Amino acid sequence: MTRDDDLQTLLLAVHALTRIAALDTQTEAPAAQWRTLTLLRDHGPQRLGDLATLSRVTQPGMTRLVHQMDAAGLVERRRHPDDSRVSVIAATTEGLAALAGWYEQFRAALAPHVADLSGSEWDAVGVAAAALSLRVGMAPTAPGRTKTIDDEDDADSTDDRGALAGAAEEQEVVR
Repeated sequence: MTRDDDLQTLLLAVHALTRIAALDTQTEAPAAQWRTLTLLRDHGPQRLGDLATLSRVTQPGMTRLVHQMDAAGLVERRRHPDDSRVSVIAATTEGLAALAGWYEQFRAALAPHVADLSGSEWDAVGVAAAALSLRVGMAPTAPGRTKTIDDEDDADSTDDRGALAGAAEEQEVVR
């Protein structure tokens, strides 16, 4: 198997596990809601068009989703800090609490599907997670919170491959 094959297999397996665990949570909320809250948590308030682009949905689709999420108290519209003529969408405290609760449900649903991994397999997962998360600007943090590298004032040291030294730290990758 080539490196490209390995990467494709890894991504497809992670995608399949994510879908299985998401179905196991039996939540009625659309996946786009959790993705949008995660983006707002990680990137801060966003203009509607920028949020649609980040989430890879159409602007009308994001408008409908934001309207539903606003009605549920998960997001709110605010004035842009640099231009009062522009509004941005921000996650509310309730939205962030709902997201944290969903992540807990998601972890619990995922656990049985990976419970029989060996110690060496978990080590491999940790190394891959650290290496790949760094490539997309994420860094390991406490469970339930993913920071971008830009958010870290005191970034961890990295080795010559870009993987975090001590890559066994917990992290969460949701993209």
